[in-house]
Amino acid sequence: MNTTWKAWALCAALALPLYAHAADDALVKRGEYLAKAGDCIACHTAPHGKPFAGGLPMTTPMGAIYSTNITPDAQTGIGEYSEDDFKRAMREGVAKDGHNLYPAMPYPSYAKVNDDDMHALYAYFMNGVTPVKQANRESDIKWPLNMRWPLKFWNMAFLDKGVYRDKPGKDVAWNRGAYLIQGLGHCGSCHTPRGVAFQEKALDESGSAFLTGGLLDNWFASNLTGEHNVGLGRWSEADVAQFLKTGANQHASAFGAMASVINNSTQAMTDADVAAMSRYLKSLPSAGGSGGAAYAYDAKATKVSLTRPANDAGARVYTAYCMHCHGVDGRGFAPMLAPLAGNPNVLEKDPSSLINVTLNGTEDLVIGGIPAAYPMPKYASVLSDQQVADVVSFIRSGWGNGAPAVGAGEVGKIRKVTVK
Repeated sequence: MNTTWKAWALCAALALPLYAHAADDALVKRGEYLAKAGDCIACHTAPHGKPFAGGLPMTTPMGAIYSTNITPDAQTGIGEYSEDDFKRAMREGVAKDGHNLYPAMPYPSYAKVNDDDMHALYAYFMNGVTPVKQANRESDIKWPLNMRWPLKFWNMAFLDKGVYRDKPGKDVAWNRGAYLIQGLGHCGSCHTPRGVAFQEKALDESGSAFLTGGLLDNWFASNLTGEHNVGLGRWSEADVAQFLKTGANQHASAFGAMASVINNSTQAMTDADVAAMSRYLKSLPSAGGSGGAAYAYDAKATKVSLTRPANDAGARVYTAYCMHCHGVDGRGFAPMLAPLAGNPNVLEKDPSSLINVTLNGTEDLVIGGIPAAYPMPKYASVLSDQQVADVVSFIRSGWGNGAPAVGAGEVGKIRKVTVK
C-alpha cells in the first residue's frame, strides 16, 4: 500500500502543473473569444499592420486620432500593465500613466463587462497576443483641443461605472444578449446618436435614443430598434442572427464598418450568443425613424427602368450600372445581392451610407474564409457627383421607398473626405 500511495502521490504531483497549464490555456482561449466579441482587432489593427499594434486612423470633428498598441510589448504596448491597470483602461478610459483616453475607445460600454470576463481578456492579451514593438502615434488634433485633462470632466458627466446587472423579469437569453450588445459588443458606439460632447445619448434600452442610428465617419449606422421601416421591425430573430453570422439576409447586406464587425467578430461567436443578441435586439420597441407609413412595394420604378430610352437620369444610371445585380425590380437576389426595395438603409432619411457605398464600394465579406462572390464595386472614378446623386435619388424614391432626394453637393462633400 505504501508503494501504491507513493506512486499515486507522484502522479498527482506531476499532474498538477499539467492541470494548471490546461486551465491557463482555457482562460486564454476564453479571453480570445471575448476579444472577438468585442471586435478589438478591428480598431487596433491598421491596414496591412500587425494584429493589435494600433495605428488605425479614426476621424473626429477635431481631427484624426490613432488607435493604440495593445500588444504585450513592454515598451510600446501594454506589457507593463497590471490587471488593475488593464481594467481601469477598459472601464474608465485611463491609461497606466494616468492620461485619459478619447471616448472613441468605447470604455463607457466596456465599463459593463464583469470581472470574470475582464480577467480572461487580460490573460489573453498578456499571453495569447504576439508582442509588437511599434510606438503609438500622436493625434492630429491641434492644441489646445488635444489637451486631455477635460476628459476627466467628461467622465464625471457621462461615464457610468457599474457593471451590467441582470434585469429582473427577463430570461437568461435576454440578459445575455443585453450584456453582449451593451458591453463587449459596444453596439451603441456606432448605432446610437451622439450629443454635442460626443457622448452617446443613451447607453441602454432605458433611453429613447438607444440604437436609433448614428452618423459616424461618413457612414450612417442603422437603426436597430423595432422601427418598421428603417429599423428591425420587419426582421425576425432568425433574420438578425443570419445577418450577424453572414453579413446578409433577405433585407440587407453589411457595408462600411459593419463588414469588419461581421468578418472579425460576430461570425466567430457561438450560435447561443448570436441568438441571445438577436433576442435582445428584437425586444427593443420602435424608436427613431421618420414616422411615415409602413413600407409597401410599388412597381412604378421598374416600369421607368424598362422604358427605352429611360426618361429619368437616375434610371439611366441604374440600368447601366446597378440593375444587373440589384434587379430591374429592385428586389435583388438576397442574400447574395442586396435588395434595394424596402431596404432599411435606403429608407433612412440620412443618405450618407448610400452615397459612400456607391463611391467607395464595400469591404469584402469573408465568411468561413470564403470571400463574398459579389462585393459592391467602387464607382467614384466612373460616376460624377451628379450621376451618383441621380441614381441614389432614383433608388430612394423608387419601389415605394419614398426617401428624400440627394443633391450633387452632398455627394461632393463625402467624395472629398472619403475618396483617396
